Amino acid sequence: MGKQWKAGAKTANAQKKGAQFTKLAREIQVAAKLGGGDPDMNARLKMAITQAQKASVPKDTIERAIKKGSGELGDDVQIDELTYEGYGPHGVGIIVECQSDNKNRTVSEIKHIFNKNGGNMGESGAVAWMFERVCLLEGKKAEVGDPEEEAIEVGANEVESNPEEEGTYSFYGAPEDLDSIRSAMTERGWEVSVAELSYKAKETTKIDDGQKEEVIKLLEALEDNEDSHRVHVSLD
Repeated sequence: MGKQWKAGAKTANAQKKGAQFTKLAREIQVAAKLGGGDPDMNARLKMAITQAQKASVPKDTIERAIKKGSGELGDDVQIDELTYEGYGPHGVGIIVECQSDNKNRTVSEIKHIFNKNGGNMGESGAVAWMFERVCLLEGKKAEVGDPEEEAIEVGANEVESNPEEEGTYSFYGAPEDLDSIRSAMTERGWEVSVAELSYKAKETTKIDDGQKEEVIKLLEALEDNEDSHRVHVSLD
């Protein structure tokens, strides 16, 4: 089943770390703008802060992003959430969610990345039919037992282990069930690290390893773009 693309380990350097901090701070800003600056009253903001802390984003950067988003700094810079669709090499469907302060720049850069790496950016709806809108929650628990039973108990439709982080599981459910699943997971002792709306491929595109390398090159270029927030792909 297709899932949100997350690149593997890369060579660490100051430039990539800075770009990561910028993206995490931008998500905090957007979350604070949409739901207020109090993380206890804004679940999305709380998750964004947790992710930033895990990545060692400086405390003052986090606090500034919260104040900027909630309007305390008088900054009127508009951050828009944008979604682009396209095909990668070999007919692989890709959805790119962006957060941008300049729509024209972002659409131009995303289109260029698709074209440069053997892909083709399409109109809205071009590949949306390949995906379903879901809520995605990730978390870990001291004693999991039967993951399928946990999914039933919290109201999720599906659960799978996360190969990138041992002991972590991903739960999928209907978009409108995001808050109820998160609450149920917390009550059952889960440490929830991700709770967001996402896209999940209905069926995966079957390609060989050599072809997959071409797709991964495109996915990494999309992920490295400063405005990209999440990248979803119809691959395993």
